[in-house]
Amino acid sequence: MFQGRGKPVEVAVEIADSDEERARGLMFRRDLPAGQGMLFIYESPQPVSFWMRNTLIALDMIFIDARGEVRHVHPMAKPLDETAIAGVAPGDPAPERLMVLEVPGGDAARLGIHPGMVLSHPRLPQQDALASCD
Repeated sequence: MFQGRGKPVEVAVEIADSDEERARGLMFRRDLPAGQGMLFIYESPQPVSFWMRNTLIALDMIFIDARGEVRHVHPMAKPLDETAIAGVAPGDPAPERLMVLEVPGGDAARLGIHPGMVLSHPRLPQQDALASCD
């Protein structure tokens, strides 16, 4: 669940937390319903970048740090584009990401997900989480 100004935002997610699951991601899928997504979780915070190789649907990519803060949103990534999409906005002094959420293209804006919002999720280190699950 994302928290920020206004009402909380919930997104139903599939988890991709192994190397194989993260490598495959949403490749070859023909649709992704609104309000759903895939949450990529890494073992530790790290710089990340994504591409759209073999991805047939437009996606919004939401990059989240180890405290659960949304640091960058890349809207409407183009299907099949192999251009690298950085997980960091220009000038961000802390480029490490623990999670990346992919949702259907346009969903981040429709749901009101933006940088500065905070994700509450049990896989975040709860001692450092800005919104713990306790």
